Amino acid sequence: MASRDTYERTFDEDVQQADQNTCPECSGRVTTNAYETICEDCGLVIDDEQIDHGPEWREFADDQTNSRRTGSPNTVARHDRGIGTEIGWNRDSSGRQLSQEKRRQLVRLRREHKRAKADSTADRNQIQGLVDIRRMTAALGLGRSIRDQACQLFRTAQNNDLLRGRSIEAIAAACVYAVCRLNEQPRPFEAIATVSKMSLDRIRHSYGILNRELDLPVPPVGPKQYLPQIASAVDAHTETERRARELLERADDRAVANGQNPMGAAAGALYLASRQTGEYIKQETIATAADVAAVTVRKRYRDLQSVVAT
Repeated sequence: MASRDTYERTFDEDVQQADQNTCPECSGRVTTNAYETICEDCGLVIDDEQIDHGPEWREFADDQTNSRRTGSPNTVARHDRGIGTEIGWNRDSSGRQLSQEKRRQLVRLRREHKRAKADSTADRNQIQGLVDIRRMTAALGLGRSIRDQACQLFRTAQNNDLLRGRSIEAIAAACVYAVCRLNEQPRPFEAIATVSKMSLDRIRHSYGILNRELDLPVPPVGPKQYLPQIASAVDAHTETERRARELLERADDRAVANGQNPMGAAAGALYLASRQTGEYIKQETIATAADVAAVTVRKRYRDLQSVVAT
């Protein structure tokens, strides 16, 4: 008959596997369970808190083929930071079609759930502003980082009571413009206005409020920041873009483009560079991409020619 110690050791539920290696202290028997590796003779803890490198995911709808449990990551682009819940529509968790009575019940529950998510005016304003920012950044082709920073800036503006008496969408558009400037990926006010429902003047005014009240560290915008955008729009060669950047750097050293529209200066430099590299992009094509007049391109081109000549 087995002794009591042997009985308890044999039927220990925590024991998963027995390692035949000996203890470094007493040369005793070493056992590994779900939590730690210990010596059964002297009690030395050789290893503990082992890292489980497997996924900690589970999806109850389909446990056999999809073991995902976690949802989308937290994000500032949504008012509930992405951890809110949504009520389904026509099918239950098993994929079965819901009855007509159940669907009517879910309609009522969905309506009350939507109201409960935004139970204050501040929450409703935030939802509208963040939706506008997501829509505008998507229309402008901006990245997720720009979108999240613009949403965080909108939250800051709301916390500083800058929305009172002002248009929510105008503040949202101003946030997008400001964040583009902060990341040195500027977009002109005209481009922001094309994807916004607000007028150009209201967006300018809202940006002025943000810049003044929040003291944004917005760097000055030069022609070089607009050059990649214009070069990409006209599909210019890399050599042409590099040459245009060199021209703008020389113009900046001699203050040739100071006080001028940076988009026009970048367009003029790209046109001159295309002539030097033999690509010969038309003035009208560059002017359309830069959203300036062809006359502006010609004027900046002539100004930059003086830089090349000297």
